[in-house]
Amino acid sequence: QKLCTMAGPDCSPQLIHPLPNKSLLLAVCAAGIGGTFQYGYNISVINAPTAYVQDFINQTWSKRYQTQISDNGLTLLWSTIVSIFTLGGLIGAMIGGTLSVRVGRKGTLLTNNIFALLAALLMGLSHPTGLFELLIIGRFISGLNAGIAICVQPLYLGEIAPTSLRGAMGMGTSIFITGGIFTGQVIGLRELLGKEEYWPILLSTTCIPAFLQLLILPWFPESPRYLLIDKGDEEGCKKALKQLHGIADCDSEQEDIEKERNNLSGLQAKKPWELFADRSLRWQVLTIMVLNAAQQLNGINAIYFYAGYVFKQSGIPSDKIPYATVGTGACECITALTCGMLIDCLGRKVLIMGGYTLMAICCVLFTLTLTFQEASPVVPYLSMVCVFAFILSFGLGPGGVTNILTTELFTQNSRPAAYMLAGSVNWSSFFFIGLVFPFIVLGLKQYCFLVFLVICCLVIIYIFLVVPETKNKTFLEIQNEFQSSKKRQIGFSDGAGTILLSTSI
Repeated sequence: QKLCTMAGPDCSPQLIHPLPNKSLLLAVCAAGIGGTFQYGYNISVINAPTAYVQDFINQTWSKRYQTQISDNGLTLLWSTIVSIFTLGGLIGAMIGGTLSVRVGRKGTLLTNNIFALLAALLMGLSHPTGLFELLIIGRFISGLNAGIAICVQPLYLGEIAPTSLRGAMGMGTSIFITGGIFTGQVIGLRELLGKEEYWPILLSTTCIPAFLQLLILPWFPESPRYLLIDKGDEEGCKKALKQLHGIADCDSEQEDIEKERNNLSGLQAKKPWELFADRSLRWQVLTIMVLNAAQQLNGINAIYFYAGYVFKQSGIPSDKIPYATVGTGACECITALTCGMLIDCLGRKVLIMGGYTLMAICCVLFTLTLTFQEASPVVPYLSMVCVFAFILSFGLGPGGVTNILTTELFTQNSRPAAYMLAGSVNWSSFFFIGLVFPFIVLGLKQYCFLVFLVICCLVIIYIFLVVPETKNKTFLEIQNEFQSSKKRQIGFSDGAGTILLSTSI
C-alpha cells in the first residue's frame, strides 16, 4: 500500500492508493517497449547521423549520375527523409483505431511490429545497396509504426488499468516516449553507434524493441474491456482481470465494465466522423483536438531548436553539445516518472494547468534572456536554466496528461475513433510546426516565444472553463459529468433558430 501525503480536495493523508499488481506493471512495460518507445526513439535517433547520411546521399548521387548534387537538392532529400516520418505517423494514426477494433488492442500492437522490422531492414540495407531511397521508405514505415503505437498503446494501458491507478499506468505512454528519446540520444553518441561507419546499424536498431515486444507481450492478456464489451467474452475478461489486477480486485472492476457494456448495449463502435455528429460528445471532441494541437504548438519544438545555440553561448564546446542534449532527454524522462507518481494524487487538471502555466512563464523569461544574451556573462546560463525548466514543465503536464485525458473522456464505443482523431490532429500539428517554424524564427527570431506564450495562456483558460477533473472516476461518471455540466449549456430557440451558448466562469 502507498500513502498519498499531498494535500488537496480529494487527496488527504487518509487516502490510500494500492500498489499496482506486478503482472500489470509488466504488461505496461511489454506494451511500451514496442509501442511509444519506438516513437521517441525514431524522433531522436535520426539526429546523430545527419552529416553521415548527407555524405552518403552525395556520394551515391555522384556515382549514379556522375555529377554533384546541388545544395538545394541535398537539403530537399534530407528534409524528406526526416519529415516523411510525420506523414507515416498521420496515416498510422488514421488506421490505428480501426485495427484496434478489428484485431484487438494487444493484437494491433503485436501486428504493428511488422512495420518496425521492415523499416529496420530497409534502412539497414540502404548503405550496402547504395539506395538512399530505402531510407525514405524506411522512415515512412517507421512513421506508420509510431502512428499506430501512439494511438493504440494508450488505449490498451487505459483499459487494463484499475480506476484508481489509471493515471499512473497511462503515464506509461509518456514515460516510454521520453525513454525512447533519451535512448536514441545515448545510442547516437560517438562512443556507441555515433561513428560514421555505424550509421546504418544505428538506424536499423529499431528492430530490437520490436523483437522484445514480440517475445514478451504474448504472455499478457488482451484488454478486459475489449474482451467483454466488444467481443462478449465474459470468461476471457475475468481471466484477464485476475492476471492483471489480482483475484481480490477483479470483481469490482468487472462490475464497472459490465455497467459500461449495459449502457452501450446495441451501439456499434463509432467512426471518427461520427463523433462530430454526436452532440453529447462535442465538448469531449473539441477538448482532445485543442489539447493535442497544443501539445505540438506550445513551443517545446522551439526549445529543442534553440537548445544547441543556448548551450554553445553558455560556453559548452561544440563536440560536447550532444552530451548536454542527452541531459535534456534525461530531464524529460525524470519529469515523466515524477508526473506518473503525482497524477493519481494531484489529479489531471492540476498537473496539466500547472504545466502550461510554468511553460508560459518560461516563454517570457526565455524571450528576455535571448534578447539580452550579450548583456552579461550570466545571461546565457539563465537561458540554459529556461531550457531545462521548459522541458520539465512540459513533461509535468502536457507531455503526459494529454494522452490520458483522451482515454478518459470517452466510453468504449467511441474511444478508438477518438484516438484516431486525436492522433490525426497531433501528427498534423507536428507536421505543421515543422513546416512553419523555420519561417516564424526567421521573421520573429527570439520573439517567436511570445506566440507560444499566447497559445499556452489560451489553453490554460480553456482547461479551466471546460475540462473536468477525471481522477478516480469511471468512464461513465466522466461522460455523465460532461453531459450534465452547468458550465456548458446549449439552448436552441424554436422561433428565430438562433443558438445561445453560455459558459459560466
